[in-house]
Amino acid sequence: MQQRKYSKTLFWWPGLFLAVLTGMFFYGCKPVPAKASGGVPGGSPIIWLSVDQAAGRLQQEKRPVLIDLYTNWCGWCKQMDKNTYSNRQVEQYLRDKFYTVKVDAETHTVISWGGIIYQFNPQYRSNEFALYLTHGRLEFPTTIIIPPGQEPQAIPGYMGPKDLELLVKYFGEGAYKTQGFDVYQKSFRASW
Repeated sequence: MQQRKYSKTLFWWPGLFLAVLTGMFFYGCKPVPAKASGGVPGGSPIIWLSVDQAAGRLQQEKRPVLIDLYTNWCGWCKQMDKNTYSNRQVEQYLRDKFYTVKVDAETHTVISWGGIIYQFNPQYRSNEFALYLTHGRLEFPTTIIIPPGQEPQAIPGYMGPKDLELLVKYFGEGAYKTQGFDVYQKSFRASW
């Protein structure tokens, strides 16, 4: 009796396909169509700068800095990327009014900001820059706004587009210079 020979490729491809689909399910990824333009017709997605790039741009034009503080293991951070930072209105507004930065709180990369050097702190298992931004209260995700010449304002937790709108417009429109957040919030009308 002759033994049949099967190609190993026939068994390998379905396994690879299943592994990719499983990874996309568990990590919140989805395939992106080739024609995608970042959610804005004719536009582009948020440009995430490094801390150094944002500091350099602040020398040219003063704008608030928005920092998305995340970790690779944080599921809510991934949801915020997927649901909030990919929203068309959010993308457009942040591109127009802010310097946007993504910082992995657990990075071992040395970060320089405001003439101070921040390094990884093994005791906290995070970068000292993350500790500075959050005033020692590490929660993820955390949205940090740094108005020009001022201290970081850390807002922990997941925010959908409507939640983020109030925050970014308060700083993006310059209302923080003339009125308290409570007063602004009472008269604010959401449009996203």
